[in-house]
Amino acid sequence: MLRRFMKNKFNKIMTDVDRKYDHLRESLPFTWNTVPKKYEHEAGIYLFSENDKPLYVGRTNNLKRRLRNHTRPSHNMATFAFLLARHATERLSASYRPSGSRKDLLKNNTPFRKAFDDARERIKRMDVRFVEEKEPLGQALLEIRV
Repeated sequence: MLRRFMKNKFNKIMTDVDRKYDHLRESLPFTWNTVPKKYEHEAGIYLFSENDKPLYVGRTNNLKRRLRNHTRPSHNMATFAFLLARHATERLSASYRPSGSRKDLLKNNTPFRKAFDDARERIKRMDVRFVEEKEPLGQALLEIRV
C-alpha cells in the first residue's frame, strides 16, 4: 500500500516536472537585465542559452539577484562565468592549493582574468528562460531534467 502511494506521488511529481520542463523550453527568452517583473523575486529554474543551445541551468530563490550575481566580478558569485573561463583557458581542474586557486587565477593570471571578464560580458548577451518552482524537491528534479 505504501509502495503504491509513493509510486503514485512520485509519478505526480514527475508529471509536474515534465510539464514545467516543456514550459521552460517554450517560454520566451529574456536577458539578465530584462527579467520580467513578475519573475524578479521568484524561485525556480533558469536556463542560459546561446543560439538556442542550452549552456547552463541553475536554481534560485530570487531570479533577478541570481542572474545579476552571474555577471559580478566575484568568482564566488559568478560561477558560470568562472566555468566558461576555465574552458576558454583549458584550466579545467581545480588545484585545491593556494597556487592555482580561484582567487589566485583571477588575481595573478592575466589571461584567465581576461577570459573571466569576457565570460561575464558573454553571459550578459545570453538568452535566459525561467520557470517558477518554489519546492526544493521540484527544483532539484527539474534542474536534473533540464
